Amino acid sequence: MNAHITKNNNISAGTVARTAVLGLALANQILSACGKPLLLPIDSAQLEQWVTAGLTSAAAIWAWWENNSFTKEALAADSYLEQLKKGVH
Repeated sequence: MNAHITKNNNISAGTVARTAVLGLALANQILSACGKPLLLPIDSAQLEQWVTAGLTSAAAIWAWWENNSFTKEALAADSYLEQLKKGVH
């Protein structure tokens, strides 16, 4: 998957998408715990908590499973790693 490959030191779309999904899941988790669910307005409070916790857990695992490079140094390291993989020094 090429989601982490960047050009011109820009953060990849995959990194932004994973971070956005994680943020949305965490916001839903917090709002659900406060009694105001954002995404899952289910009548059963316990079911809602389990589903929301599962969504948050899945989003967290997905978001940080990939290499999420935000800093200039991390993006440069990704570029260097790709060069090493291609055998170019």
